[in-house]
Amino acid sequence: MKRRFLVMLLIGFWCFGLSPLPSVAQSVPEQMALAKEYLRQSEYQKAEVLLRQLVEQDVQFGLVYPDYLKTLLALRNYKEADKLVKRAQKKFPSVPQYDIDEGKVLQASGNGAVAEKKWAQVVQSTTPENVYGIAVGFQQADQMEYVEQAYLKARQISGSEKTFAPQLMQLYAYQRKTEALIEEVLRQIKNDGVPLNFAQNMLQNALRDDASLTLLEQKLMDAVQANPDDTDVAELLIWTLLQRKDFGPALLQARALDRRTQGGGGRVLALADISLRNKDFETAIEGYTYLQQQYPNGDLYPVARQRVIKAREEQVKNTFPLNYEKIKLLAQDYEKLLQELGRHERTAEVLKELGELQAFYLDNQAQAVQNLQEVIAMPRAQPNVVAEAKLALADVYLLRGEPWESTLLYSQVEKSHKEQPLGHEAKLRNARLSYYKGDFELAQSHLDILKLATSREIANDALDLSLLIIDNTGLDTSAVALKEYAAIDFLVFQHKFPEALTALDSLLVKHPGHSLTDEIYFRKAELLQQTGKFEEAAQNLQKIIENPKYDILSDDALFLLAQLNEENLKQPEKAQELYNQLLVKHPGSVFVAEARKRLRKLRGDRV
Repeated sequence: MKRRFLVMLLIGFWCFGLSPLPSVAQSVPEQMALAKEYLRQSEYQKAEVLLRQLVEQDVQFGLVYPDYLKTLLALRNYKEADKLVKRAQKKFPSVPQYDIDEGKVLQASGNGAVAEKKWAQVVQSTTPENVYGIAVGFQQADQMEYVEQAYLKARQISGSEKTFAPQLMQLYAYQRKTEALIEEVLRQIKNDGVPLNFAQNMLQNALRDDASLTLLEQKLMDAVQANPDDTDVAELLIWTLLQRKDFGPALLQARALDRRTQGGGGRVLALADISLRNKDFETAIEGYTYLQQQYPNGDLYPVARQRVIKAREEQVKNTFPLNYEKIKLLAQDYEKLLQELGRHERTAEVLKELGELQAFYLDNQAQAVQNLQEVIAMPRAQPNVVAEAKLALADVYLLRGEPWESTLLYSQVEKSHKEQPLGHEAKLRNARLSYYKGDFELAQSHLDILKLATSREIANDALDLSLLIIDNTGLDTSAVALKEYAAIDFLVFQHKFPEALTALDSLLVKHPGHSLTDEIYFRKAELLQQTGKFEEAAQNLQKIIENPKYDILSDDALFLLAQLNEENLKQPEKAQELYNQLLVKHPGSVFVAEARKRLRKLRGDRV
């Protein structure tokens, strides 16, 4: 505190043109601090007076030199700057930093060609031993091309293309030299120069646009065709395809790699699971089918048998209008699998999936409850599967009008899986239950916690529901319209779609121009799509897109409308136009990656 006070006092003297205490009374650290303060305020003349005195003391030279050189260059005092650099070179002849600084002074004084010649000489003096100091010097001089040249020179001398790979990759990423970065990554992956995950991290941080990923994919395709046995290159190609959400081509590569390496199917299973989570059901089914055929006696066979039914189930549930005959066949497939493998802890997940189908799609709640309770009672079942069965059973109780039983089970999972995704999911369902009942304050208390959930999907769902409540309870303290809308959401949860659509139309009439209007149109579009009324669904989405007041749901509406035109209305040109609109108007939307993928597919420009 005493030193800070003295520095401020000295600054005060200078500001008012007064003479401070005699210089003999100032310690060197205090003079340095005052000089740095002047530099921070760009008062170079005042800083120069102090630094000129300090640099004369040999003991302080190394500390004062950088600030003094910066000051002289700022004052355009190139003659003194050149003298300073020459003095440093004489004192420390083996330090290349001062040769780089000489070039810096030459460039600043208008002798750019001479400066470049000087820097080229420094590059020629580079060795594997001194390269780091030279690279830092060029970096401080903002001469990044010479940083690259220095590392390449040191690599050449070392005789190994593996040396200085991380430094070059980081440099290319910083400079956004996409092609150079890709070439360096491929060189190192082929030579085992860097770990695969390091290369992936570098690429993920640097390649953020579609054109860069396309270039990377093309280079990797060429490399794989040239050397199919290079496992790391094939792995990097699969990773790149996954970044672009091109799950089908990624599966082709994963299967080929699995066959070549006799990998046991684990890589294919992981890719099929990723495809399923991303709703690419065809690729997921293809992956699980491969595992069944390739490893009929392996450990993954029962897993693949179960998950291929799950993938087909998700495909049926996301194909509109719903085909209940196919859902019955899926339930039969689950039952056949249970007969084949038995009812025990290893098939607990199959029982759970069957129970959910029976409850929500086959109107057989009694059998659903029995199957879910059987899973919960299994002593050696996986804790996560038991927790999922409890959540499903809680949903069934909610369907049957027993919310207290639902809350009890949700709370059990919250407690048993605290700070885990399943615990967060349980809290989200408890929040939704409060929302359905119109208790928005209690729902909001749950949602405020969930906004910080580690799972992005749960956090986003919590944020969406929270914003819905906040936006529609601010001015209307009674929240009458939102309570009616929440009751309609409960009808949707119960799969009572015709009743929900009628209630939504009534809500539009009762509350014209309400802030919920865009939500109502979007919910109507979703329900109309699910019931096969695609033209009507598109009309409701168009109302959102055309009204600038509904900007919050605009990207959601654009994406769903494009999807309707692509999959249901069979208008690919219109779908392309809408996907393009989404990319232009909403570049930060969560739908951008999927829109790009679908656009490439519609244009037919995929490999």
